[in-house]
Amino acid sequence: MSAGAEPGRRDAVVIGGGPAGLAFAAAAARRGLSVTVLERAEGPVDKACGEGILPAGVRALEELGVAARLGPDDAAPIRELRWIEVSGATARLRLPAPGGLGVRRLALSAALRARAREAGAEVLGGEEVTEHRREAGGVVAVTRAREVRARMLVAADGLGSPVRRREGLDLPPHGLLRYGLRRHLAIAPWADAVEVHFSEGVEAYVTPAGRGRVGVAFLFERRRAASFEELLAGFPALARRLEGAAPDSAVRGAGPLARGTRARVADRLALLGDAAGYVDAVTGEGLSLAFACALGLAELLPGALARGATAEALRPYERLWAAHFRPYAAWTRLVLGLGRHPALRRRVLALACWQPAPFERLVARAVG
Repeated sequence: MSAGAEPGRRDAVVIGGGPAGLAFAAAAARRGLSVTVLERAEGPVDKACGEGILPAGVRALEELGVAARLGPDDAAPIRELRWIEVSGATARLRLPAPGGLGVRRLALSAALRARAREAGAEVLGGEEVTEHRREAGGVVAVTRAREVRARMLVAADGLGSPVRRREGLDLPPHGLLRYGLRRHLAIAPWADAVEVHFSEGVEAYVTPAGRGRVGVAFLFERRRAASFEELLAGFPALARRLEGAAPDSAVRGAGPLARGTRARVADRLALLGDAAGYVDAVTGEGLSLAFACALGLAELLPGALARGATAEALRPYERLWAAHFRPYAAWTRLVLGLGRHPALRRRVLALACWQPAPFERLVARAVG
């Protein structure tokens, strides 16, 4: 327990035991803060996720001491991005050092959970938070089994964040709503790359997630119900490559993806990860963004707690979040725009095939 914390009161209670919440817990506990994570699932958390971690995220995992825990059965290096048209035209863009990593989400969650506990955080599964409230000097997170008191609350409870909604910070989704589906297939990866296959109104993402597994995710505007098989049929070359591969996980879905928030901080509260706001998964930067903000919040928190963890004391986190989110949002909206304008996308992809270096520099600035 850090200086200033009362007996029986933690420095921070984290709602949500996914990568963002666990990364924060590990980083904060390493700084001497007392942290409790409350996660409704009993074990490591799985979700619909492209599972590609780009260079900035890999560096964050190395800083947290997590990267070395991810073995070849559940993780694979990523050296490049490939943009692929249905016609077969392919642009290959190298990633900057240290490259990326494709990681099975369950393995990533398990490694982060172990690291958070090793650093001194308390991680409790099977604890669904039904409400939270403020009290003199702190907050209380309430589950069916317990009440956890802390000096502040970190909400890392996902796209549909109940904490964000209870706090009145939710902004309704707007524009065309996008959704995602993901399944793993038992087949050896054929490239150390994330492949982005474009078709009309749909993108397919193929990510190596271990030496005998690939993850296949689809992002699309839901004008009609679509199954995984129906979406795959829209990419004939990819379907032929995957033919006969056995499923290695159930189909999982997510959406709508775009989420907005009025603010990322309030008195004794910070929103983290997808709960803090999201544009789209099209560029694969969600995990890198979450890790950067988790590490930044952990670094800022001792000073904010010393000043009462008021909204004003937490303002540096709002600025840090914006500094990371704005480049992600700009890059994501650019790629979304290309996806929605096929003729322009084909011209850009042809240029990237012919002269990849300028595009690699653009990618390095966006994801490195």
